[in-house]
Amino acid sequence: MAKTTQKSKKRTLVKALKDKQQKKGKKKYKVRNWHEYNEALKQRGSVIVWIEEEAFKKWYAKPTGKRGAQPLYSDLAVTSALKIGKVYGQKLRQTEGLVTSLFGLMRLDLDVPDYSTLSRRGETVVVRLPKDEKEGITLIIDSTGLKVFGEGEWKVRKHGYSKRRTWRKFHVGITPDGEVRATELTENSVGDNETAPSLFAQEESTIDAFAGDGAYDTRDVYNLCRERNVSRILIPPQKNALIWQHGNSHAPPHPRDENLRTIRRTSRERWKEDVGYHVRSLVETFMFRYKTIFGDKLDARNMPQQTTEILIKSSILNRMLKLGMPDSYVVVG
Repeated sequence: MAKTTQKSKKRTLVKALKDKQQKKGKKKYKVRNWHEYNEALKQRGSVIVWIEEEAFKKWYAKPTGKRGAQPLYSDLAVTSALKIGKVYGQKLRQTEGLVTSLFGLMRLDLDVPDYSTLSRRGETVVVRLPKDEKEGITLIIDSTGLKVFGEGEWKVRKHGYSKRRTWRKFHVGITPDGEVRATELTENSVGDNETAPSLFAQEESTIDAFAGDGAYDTRDVYNLCRERNVSRILIPPQKNALIWQHGNSHAPPHPRDENLRTIRRTSRERWKEDVGYHVRSLVETFMFRYKTIFGDKLDARNMPQQTTEILIKSSILNRMLKLGMPDSYVVVG
């Protein structure tokens, strides 16, 4: 009888929590440009490959003028082959076969880099992110883990982790529209705030606002933002935070202290809503999109090749972004 009463109370409590969540509710969105976005999604899976005539002229590398064997393929050829492979989820050998087949169907008289060339050149090739010229951007930074090797989720649940499970941290900076502006790959022991200088250095545009989670609540990150003249710094102070610069100082108010004082006067939730901190969730949406398309694992085995891999994948996502993205609005009522 006692067990039945406890179960009944538990069901009542669960129902009350669900009712409360439903009353509070999440905002519902609808997409205005569904037709255009639907066509963009279909285009991402298209096997039609266009190669510009200019690419033919740059497919082979120019002589370096140095002693030793000369590279046969240009960086353009290597990155193009790697991008095709990543779009269609192929390993290096399968990438070589795929590109060879495509060139055969297109009747292109071009040699294809073999898998060993793609692997070797992956350590040194220069990959440039396709980015729009923007001014006054909002830079959102976060990190996620990417597995190098280790057990699958079923084995982990069944038998637990082993010592050979290894991860890398993928640090990324994006704008609210989802465009990748900066990337960094590190060991899993590197803190998020330690990569902020490198990510900021990759952004040449003026940064009006910076958004990051509590991991970036450090003096170094704030000093970096002040050096770049960032006017809005959206970093929630830690819950046990103290004032850094008291009122009797002759220096201008510290932006972090202003945020902390506002939180103390109102609440953390109110501060986040007022300053628009929830824009930071867009970087988590980007991480979800990245792992949905490419998975949560790196194919390469050493750090230089892994760095090239994340740059290749990020450049693909930027290209996909240009095909079309949803234009959504909040449904009222």
